[in-house]
Amino acid sequence: MRDFRKALADRVLVLDGAMGTLLQERGLPPGGCPEEMNRIAPEAVIGVHAEYAAAGADILVANSFGGNRAKLGHYGLESAVAELNCKAVELARKAGGELVFVGGSVGPTGRFLEPVGDAGFDEMVDIYAEQISALAAAGADLITFETFLDIRELRAGVIACRDVCDLPIIAQMTFDDAGRTVLGTPPEAAAVTLDALQVDVIGSNCGLGIDGIYDVLARMRQVTNRPLIAQANAGLPVLKEGQTIFPGTPEEMTAYHERLIGLGVRVVGGCCGTTPKHVRVMRAALGDYPQDWTAPPRRGFLSSRSAVAEFGGDTACALIGERINPTGKKAFTAELLAGKTAYIRREATGQVAAGAHLLDVNCGAPGVDEAASLERAVYAVTGACTAPLVIDTSDLEALERGLKAADGKVLINSVNGEAKSLEKVLPLACRYGAAVIGLTLDETGIPETAEGRVEIARRILDAALTLGLPKQDLVIDCLTLTVSAEQKRALETLRALRQVRDELGLATALGVSNISFGLPSRPVLSSAFFAMALEAGLKVAIINPKDERMMDAYRSALVLLCQDVRAEAYIGHYAEQASATPAVAPGDAPLEVRQRLAAAIVSGDSEGIVSLVKDAMQEGLDVMAVSNEGLLPGLEEVGRRFADNRVFLPQVMRSAETMQTAFAYIKENFAGESGPSLGRILMATVEGDIHDIGKNIVCTLLENHGFEVIDLGKNVSAAKILEVAQKEEVDAVGLSALMTTTLQQMDVTLDKLRSAGIKVFTMVGGAVVTQEYADSIGADIYARDAIEAVAKVKRLLGAGG
Repeated sequence: MRDFRKALADRVLVLDGAMGTLLQERGLPPGGCPEEMNRIAPEAVIGVHAEYAAAGADILVANSFGGNRAKLGHYGLESAVAELNCKAVELARKAGGELVFVGGSVGPTGRFLEPVGDAGFDEMVDIYAEQISALAAAGADLITFETFLDIRELRAGVIACRDVCDLPIIAQMTFDDAGRTVLGTPPEAAAVTLDALQVDVIGSNCGLGIDGIYDVLARMRQVTNRPLIAQANAGLPVLKEGQTIFPGTPEEMTAYHERLIGLGVRVVGGCCGTTPKHVRVMRAALGDYPQDWTAPPRRGFLSSRSAVAEFGGDTACALIGERINPTGKKAFTAELLAGKTAYIRREATGQVAAGAHLLDVNCGAPGVDEAASLERAVYAVTGACTAPLVIDTSDLEALERGLKAADGKVLINSVNGEAKSLEKVLPLACRYGAAVIGLTLDETGIPETAEGRVEIARRILDAALTLGLPKQDLVIDCLTLTVSAEQKRALETLRALRQVRDELGLATALGVSNISFGLPSRPVLSSAFFAMALEAGLKVAIINPKDERMMDAYRSALVLLCQDVRAEAYIGHYAEQASATPAVAPGDAPLEVRQRLAAAIVSGDSEGIVSLVKDAMQEGLDVMAVSNEGLLPGLEEVGRRFADNRVFLPQVMRSAETMQTAFAYIKENFAGESGPSLGRILMATVEGDIHDIGKNIVCTLLENHGFEVIDLGKNVSAAKILEVAQKEEVDAVGLSALMTTTLQQMDVTLDKLRSAGIKVFTMVGGAVVTQEYADSIGADIYARDAIEAVAKVKRLLGAGG
């Protein structure tokens, strides 16, 4: 029986190369469905697999990459999911026999999840469960997720896989040359999130050559001890004699072998442009190197879509901001009841600015739909800042909604020693890849002694380990009890911190400010206790980071405990503070209405933007002033922050949606006053390509900046583009392509426009497009992302910017 996990430990495995380009050589028409070849041209598929098997591939990846119903639906094949996926596995097995592993390939659906897109998390899980069930039933040895751009969609796929089978999982994302996915996820955040889901192999494919892939994997290795996979392109595509080629030689593909093996890469393969010849050389080159590898120790991390935070071990205490909690906050409770999120977004950004590493999110209040509110709050916080989340609820439905809404690995607050709590919360943590805070209480209450609390912690640890949750993902809350009522219990809490650390090897947590409840000058007492707890080994503190006494205690303690090396953080904060000139107090200089409009666009405040537009009108601004002096400067600031990697695509889209809300109100109430269009732009995804996510984002931002956009959709022929460009007298034509197999259609389309004498500016972009390629086909503009596309179009058309 084939055992992929054992083989992975024994040696470095070779995975095959490109499929689509080789199928095109065997009859797949441009724009055709690769998976349909399993049914209509099985010998062609077998032929590709057989060549890779003969070249020495250990793993043949089935021709099922687009075999989910969302993708197959573009070809009218949504009812053929089971047939085409089963056939894909059968053909790979027939070509490779029993000596190779067959991987069921699973790719993205081409849709974004809410709130960026319209796909629901449960819907996405269901789509992937259908496909993976078919692959597993047909006898796949493993499931390989490839070319994912959205970490949350990949989470849904992995969860679906675990729901329907126990096959080994390879999970890969695609990064650009700046080291992020389209939606802003860096390698570290991707690795932390996937590690928590307990996939077998983590890595990257497509998008980059072997040097770029190596850099991505080196960053992943900093945060995970899982085996890695390198599946690079054979260089970056270039146009030569009318053909798209990948220039990377087989020898270049093996140049990083020794370094990859040292990094813990246990699977090497190729993506676009890789051929059986490449695979043969890669296979032979492995024989030159020893292939043993020992995984590094595991460490504790949390992640958001775009950041990671370490906790436990030798790291300094992580701070959890506690203020997104309605207890005692009438205004916040009123917002929750009204379904609004302004307070949440404001507190998220404020607490991170004050020094919080993580953010606690709690929406439990009388009369509030906690499940819906928590989901909405998670979306709001992740849209406002990059800090990883702590989901704080005792409502299991709300907890699961929050876990589905999260982009990364969160910390659940909390489970306790009661059997019913362990039985319900820990499985959710395992399913959704979360860490957990364990409270040292059970059916009998809170033990009076440190030893009693340690015993409960031990029970929680045993239950977690039994379910497969690593001990590094468990944080024990030794419980802070108010000294006004039980003065001696504070010392027991400090003793418990030390014992949990020394006897169980676990990280500890406390809600620090509880110590001073009911006493005057609470920050004085709380900060003193905080410093004592830090000395006792506290690793996760739930505090108000806006309380300067608490932050003073924290910064000082880190110096004294040698956790702030050379007191650099302390000096950086207090030296800057000492030299700063007195600031104008907030409220002494309220923002002018134009500034408030811009700030609302930057923060994505779609709830409050209409009210601000009304305020601006009442103050005498006309429609053009509202747009050009308020809204557009905000969107331009978003563009600058995006360019500096301070915000990412989900935040850009929320800002765009806020802009659209403002424009919709203006259009409805001030028809004819919005001013002339800055230009007419025709946008299309070229023939043969059914991907339109990137193109849709460009369309949205162009419209927000005042352009009239004619969107022809995806899989659009050159003839259709030519016809519409002539009829509509557009100023520019923008073309998108995601697949290497459709790049040539850009050249064809631009050639037809030129031959017909249509004088328009042309723009190209997409995951596989480069500046060099754009130059080679004579495009006026190459844009690597939507923000750059808007800026270049504005400059080219003389629209400012």
